[in-house]
Amino acid sequence: MTLRIALYCPDIAQNAGTILRVGACFGVEVHIIEPAGFPVGDAGFRRAGMDYIDQVTWRRHVSFATFDAERRTEGRRLVLFTTTGATPLPDFRFHPGDLLLFGRESAGVPEAVHAAADARVRIPIRAEARSLNVAVSAGIALAEALRQTGGLPG
Repeated sequence: MTLRIALYCPDIAQNAGTILRVGACFGVEVHIIEPAGFPVGDAGFRRAGMDYIDQVTWRRHVSFATFDAERRTEGRRLVLFTTTGATPLPDFRFHPGDLLLFGRESAGVPEAVHAAADARVRIPIRAEARSLNVAVSAGIALAEALRQTGGLPG
């Protein structure tokens, strides 16, 4: 199994497009859990993702419940990235089939999604800083996960 990225109800099409571009560059599938704050589709992603949109596999899910049922059936561990995560990224050990979940820009994820996650990881940043952009966070997290699992492209 390969790593995957999932976006929970993203607010900003440009961030989703950038994450799709990250997925294309690293050969990682991206899942978008709706509802989103924009129309989900190629046209909304083209500005940030540019021609990389044609090089990434992405899927949409009508709800978290359908997404979560599918990932459980596949036996994938859900790793939530959150500013309140107990485990710092450098201390977390990834598995090849992990699904890296990132919350909505305006509100993160609800408590029910926190509870469904198998792990809650935070990217350490300076105490004075509130948070990273979701696309930056996804790139950092994916690069570390791929490094650990031996999945970085040559």
